[in-house]
Amino acid sequence: MEVTTRLYSIVTGNDNLEFLYQLKKFPVFMGCTSESEEKDLFADMTWVIDKDSGMIQLRDLLPLEVVYSGYHSEALGSMWTRHHAAFGSFVKKYSKGDILEIGGGNGALALDYIKNSTQKWTIIEAQPLFSGNDKIKVITGFFDENFDSQKEGIMVDTIVHSHVMEHIIDPNTMLQAIRKILPVGGRHLFSIPNLEIWLRKNNNALHFEHTLFLTETMIDFLLTKNHFKILHKEYFDEHSIFYETEVSEDNIETLLVPNKYTEYKKIYLDMVSYYESEVTRLNHLINDCPGPVFLFGAHIFSQFLIYMGLNLDKIKAVLDNSGIKQGKRLYGTSLFVKSPLSIETLDEAYVILKAGEYQQEIKQQLISLNHNVTIWE
Repeated sequence: MEVTTRLYSIVTGNDNLEFLYQLKKFPVFMGCTSESEEKDLFADMTWVIDKDSGMIQLRDLLPLEVVYSGYHSEALGSMWTRHHAAFGSFVKKYSKGDILEIGGGNGALALDYIKNSTQKWTIIEAQPLFSGNDKIKVITGFFDENFDSQKEGIMVDTIVHSHVMEHIIDPNTMLQAIRKILPVGGRHLFSIPNLEIWLRKNNNALHFEHTLFLTETMIDFLLTKNHFKILHKEYFDEHSIFYETEVSEDNIETLLVPNKYTEYKKIYLDMVSYYESEVTRLNHLINDCPGPVFLFGAHIFSQFLIYMGLNLDKIKAVLDNSGIKQGKRLYGTSLFVKSPLSIETLDEAYVILKAGEYQQEIKQQLISLNHNVTIWE
């Protein structure tokens, strides 16, 4: 498997990068698979930090077709339902003209929007779960600097994306490609996870897909650097930030990036220390546990716990609400995925739950399924 080594900071362009942390032989895919364990791929996940800005970034980049070898995120649950509704309202309020959505996934945002709109909507998505209709055009592919709206036969006045930019290898390239398509005054609306808060709360949101610690500070800098005017921002709980920006011909003063090196380095290493101590605590609980143990979430949170040394001897399965994951195996592990309904009739059950911003809604779900469940948070 060929990797590309990134030797410069995507913020400053400098090569003043310092080694931060390495996870050796980590699963390359953060979803589930029907294949045998022998086919799983592993690679070193090496994190470096820019000493001039504090940007944390993955050094060695894997091929996109490996990292995104399957669809694994359905954005389920009440948190995502509320997010989609809030961002949909944001788009309705600030968009204008015809819309191009980058990474439209299942088409939920577009389908809701066009109910009461005459605007044309186009989705470009590498793995679409929606084929389009008479009002929504779907293009299968990655959005990059080679995308040609005229060739595709579409006009674009607004570009929209939700939880996409954090997946981009170099946001500068993405922003330049967006700027090339949009007219002056064209709107660029997006939602992005509030990664600084996530990491401060020990939610490991950096991995082979999220290769940059793309905090609000860094996003603001990259937008102005690439000649986007920030018109408005909204905060969705501690989950996401919504941006309204526009392409401008005016001279936009590029923000200076305060050097977050010391602060961001501490946040990341504190997160690592937290998981080291948590795994020790959880292993004591597992060893002393008289009943069946389950791990919730067939995703990166569970893979990270397992990598850090979680004892799997008594863990019966991974629980997950996603129908596309159930019955499959969590990639890079020997654990299979079951519906949370599988604990409903058990006399006792113990569930390890580390689900970040989705913790409380999943906890309530498990308790409602089985009042005898013990949840280890």
